[in-house]
Amino acid sequence: MELFDIVDEYGNPTGETVERTYAHQSGIRHRTAHVWLLRTTNDKVEVLVQKRSDDKDSFPGCYDISSAGHIPAGQDYIESALRELHEELGLDVSPEQLHLCGSKSLATDDCFHGIPFHDRQFTRIYAMWYDRSLGSITPQPEEISEVRWTGLDECIRLVEANDKRFCIDAYELYLLKEFSK
Repeated sequence: MELFDIVDEYGNPTGETVERTYAHQSGIRHRTAHVWLLRTTNDKVEVLVQKRSDDKDSFPGCYDISSAGHIPAGQDYIESALRELHEELGLDVSPEQLHLCGSKSLATDDCFHGIPFHDRQFTRIYAMWYDRSLGSITPQPEEISEVRWTGLDECIRLVEANDKRFCIDAYELYLLKEFSK
C-alpha cells in the first residue's frame, strides 16, 4: 500500500496521509517530482520523453515527462526524484545534477480503464543535462514502453496543438525553454 502525505496548496504536508488509490478516487492533494532530461544536439535543445505503459492507471500509452513520480509519505522531493530516475530509467545521479525550474499545482479529472481519476498534485519540476544516447538508459518495462529524444521546440508545438499522444503540461516545457537559454 502506497501512502502519500496530504499537502496544502503550497505543497506543505498537513501531518495526515492517504493511500494512493483513495487519493486519486477522491481528489486529495499530494506531492510529485518531475525530472526532465535535456541535451543539446546540433545547437538544438532536446528533451527525453517516455511513452507510458498501456497498463498505467493514468494516461496509458501517452508520451510524458522524462521521469516522474509520487512522493511517498515522509520523503522529500529530491529523494523521490533520484529514486524515480533510478527505477524508471536506470540512472544514478547526484542531487547536485538536478536544477529546480519551478513548481505547480495540478488538477485533473478524467477516466482511465473505466475508472474515474481525480488527481490533485503539488509538483516540483527539475531539469538535468544528460548528453548521452538512448543506449545509456534502461527503461523500466512495467512503467515505460519507449523513450526517445525530441526537440524541445517540436515538443512545445505538439503539446500546444493538443496532440493527444502527449500528456505533458506546456507550462513545464516553457520552464525548460527558459532554463536552457
